[in-house]
Amino acid sequence: MLNDADRIYQNLYGQQGWNLEAARARGDYAGITDILARGRDPLIEELKTSGMRGRGGAGFPTGMKWSFMPKQSDGRPSFLVVNADESEPGTCKDRDIIRHEPHKLIEGSLIAGFAMGANTGYIYIRGEYHNEAERLQAAIDEAYGAGLLGENAAGSGWDFNLYLHRGAGAYICGEESAMLESLEGKKGMPRMKPPFPAAMGLYGCPTTVNNVETIAGVPTIMRRGATWFSSLGKPKNSGTKIFCISGHVNKPCNVEEELGIPLRDLIDKHCGGVRGGWDNLQAVIPGGASSPILNKEMCDTQLMDFDSLAAVKSMLGSGAVIVMDKSADVVKAIWRLSKFFKHESCGQCTPCREGTGWMMRMMDRIVQGHATLADIALLEQVTTQVAGHTICAFGEASSWPIQGLMRAFAPMVRARAIDYTPALQQAAE
Repeated sequence: MLNDADRIYQNLYGQQGWNLEAARARGDYAGITDILARGRDPLIEELKTSGMRGRGGAGFPTGMKWSFMPKQSDGRPSFLVVNADESEPGTCKDRDIIRHEPHKLIEGSLIAGFAMGANTGYIYIRGEYHNEAERLQAAIDEAYGAGLLGENAAGSGWDFNLYLHRGAGAYICGEESAMLESLEGKKGMPRMKPPFPAAMGLYGCPTTVNNVETIAGVPTIMRRGATWFSSLGKPKNSGTKIFCISGHVNKPCNVEEELGIPLRDLIDKHCGGVRGGWDNLQAVIPGGASSPILNKEMCDTQLMDFDSLAAVKSMLGSGAVIVMDKSADVVKAIWRLSKFFKHESCGQCTPCREGTGWMMRMMDRIVQGHATLADIALLEQVTTQVAGHTICAFGEASSWPIQGLMRAFAPMVRARAIDYTPALQQAAE
């Protein structure tokens, strides 16, 4: 288990105050002027050396992403956008960071803005997070009052303004280019790439979009050093991660742990185990709704990091672990996710607009016991025609849960077509 001294988030459970005074007592903003005095390139190199990968889902190396921003301005301003549109089902880590440690996010935004040459940052927060938005705005106001934001931020000589923007509750706005469209006041629909945001992002200017957990972890890395951070976790999967464990466990929770922790240890040590014991486990969705599901046999030895989950054709995603015991109807659970993705498609791409509806309806037929084996084969084919054929990764997000179900629970799915008898037919007989 992770030592308490190595936890980035010392107030994840809100047992202490959230305000500036409490944050400074925990070490936030300590030496911030000296950190910024190191210069842009050394900060980016420190982040590269740390091995920090994006905590929002894709796991792209953060330092490399920052380095894509132009070193010299061509006259256009540069922007930092923080993705707080936490809409992935099962995910609630950013919410707790904003609730209980908002100043870590603000300090990280200042460091990131300076390192990338951005004088302005926007935090795009999920519309449903009303209380969290109020808390974060209050923390931003405190930072301005203390001279940590605005002109000559933290006495560094760098001007940095940070604004909070509330979304309207669209899952697709979690995709970085759709978020930029929404920030500009347009309908949240993904953009074609290239150009990538670092070349042409918000208002046509160089922009980097990072997740809340990614940005909030930066100040601690800069204070304690890349060597400390890279000593945690595994090679190429360094550092800590907040896992959101929900579902059929005895004590659902958010917990910060090292990357690479065995899934069973994560559930047993922090959640009091699976309801009814480990042998009652049926399935786990390891990284939020869009990550392919795992069966118990896979869970027995699974490590929780980017590369280990990719090796079993799943993904760490947002770190949202959804546990299902043997009482769950796994097929119906995946149908419900299909319904969610169908509802949240922006409709821009034909494969996604039409395919998500097809997948939902075909999953419904399987759940009801009205599908044939040919239907199941057709459904698998439809998922391959959606994934990889859309402007953004929503096509993959909607297809992967079904593909994971077909891999991990193929006999169960086929049984719905061969042996399953609907309740109404049973009653009639």
